[in-house]
Amino acid sequence: MKRYIIILAALLGMNVAATAQEAAQVKVEKLNMVRSGEYVIVDMDLDLQAMDVASNRAVLITPSIVKGDKSLDLTPIGVYGRDRYFHYKRNGDSSLSNNDKEMSYRTKDLPEMMEYHVVVPFEKWMRGSQLVLNCSTYGCCRELEGENDQTLVDGFLPAIPRPEIFVPATIYVRPEAEGVKTRSLSGSAYVDFVVNKTNIDPAYRNNAKELGKITATIDSVKNDSDITITSISIKGFASPDGSYAGNERLAKGRTESLKRYVQKLYHFDSSFIKTDYEPEDWAGLERYVEASSLAAKSAILEIINNETMTADARELKIKKEYAEDYKTLKEDCYPALRHSDYKVEYVIRDFTDLKQIEQIMAKNPRKLSLNEFYLLAQSYEAGSQKLNELYEVAVKVYPDDAVANLNAANAAMQKGDKAAAEKHLAKAGDSAEADYARGVLAAMQDDVVKAEAYMQKAQAAGLVQAGAALNGLGAYKQAMKEYNAYNE
Repeated sequence: MKRYIIILAALLGMNVAATAQEAAQVKVEKLNMVRSGEYVIVDMDLDLQAMDVASNRAVLITPSIVKGDKSLDLTPIGVYGRDRYFHYKRNGDSSLSNNDKEMSYRTKDLPEMMEYHVVVPFEKWMRGSQLVLNCSTYGCCRELEGENDQTLVDGFLPAIPRPEIFVPATIYVRPEAEGVKTRSLSGSAYVDFVVNKTNIDPAYRNNAKELGKITATIDSVKNDSDITITSISIKGFASPDGSYAGNERLAKGRTESLKRYVQKLYHFDSSFIKTDYEPEDWAGLERYVEASSLAAKSAILEIINNETMTADARELKIKKEYAEDYKTLKEDCYPALRHSDYKVEYVIRDFTDLKQIEQIMAKNPRKLSLNEFYLLAQSYEAGSQKLNELYEVAVKVYPDDAVANLNAANAAMQKGDKAAAEKHLAKAGDSAEADYARGVLAAMQDDVVKAEAYMQKAQAAGLVQAGAALNGLGAYKQAMKEYNAYNE
């Protein structure tokens, strides 16, 4: 960084020197071409003593700033032989150049050394331009007989590269290791029962499919040698139609019936399956009405939430006062309120062998803890595709985990995916490391002010790396300040 600043400072005070350069018969010494604020200053000493201009000839010396199809002629110098000089005077012409600022001399009056000094407004196109000295010889009637160009300066104020955006290094966070990898699978089954009956008939209506949901969930973990089922819970619900006492009997009895069905099928101990019941699923009814377009939606919701009324009174009031809406509830909502929610809790064994972890990640990544993902990540090369894919898989398995999202954001930033990084950082929490990562993203977006704010917050929280990041951002800001000043 220091070397860059030194070079930039040298360019800002650029002094282009040339000694004893010849353009035709003109010797150029002490050449100095610089920018000073809004102006360009050209200074040089011209030795014209060697010029031998015949009496009927004239030479026009014109320094020009040239770049591509753009050019600016500076003050010209005319050197005239005796006859040419008086010819122009007699005909009322002031000079060959028709420029009232032309410095005109007869050959015999040439100074030993001419101090040439010109100041012109600076224009952006002049960056990288040339200073060219043109010497043109004219005969009678302004006939051009010959000319010669010599480049005195090649690359005035050359362009300098824009400083590269400073992006602090990413910091991956190691998740806390789980003491026990406890997981669960849950769902709802809509087992049908004969009216007022509590015994299960697997062949009745759609029961085979609904009971299959429960057994499929249990089988998915029971037959896996890496998994140990620790408990199963079942909670039965009835709908609000009918008496509360009758619904309580049905909900309790049908839940026990479903427990016996599962217990007999898998030979679980009686205490292994936990049960609970809800006589009437008023919470489910409220959710349905809230999302519905029922005509009396507001009034029905008010009745549902009136805790001063008994359940039977509320149900009867809806049925009597809002018959049409009640009919809709009876047909479309109540059947879904007669359900059994189940949960299978289990423990997955720990994995320490990296090759095995890699195989499991490819086949069934949900078996891995975040810490196991992190252990495997340590064996991958930083910034590699395998590492990026690992963190992407980890955040899919743990979509709401702050550390998983933080590491996924870091991986996204390493491959330049700023949009994905921003999405993950929204769920990365408020840790110092998360604020640091947000600072890294802001730096990638060239928002130095925002990046510094995040880094200062991370530093205040005790993250040491944030201090180094702030130093880097400060140096980048200084470089950009000098770059912008140079390019004004």
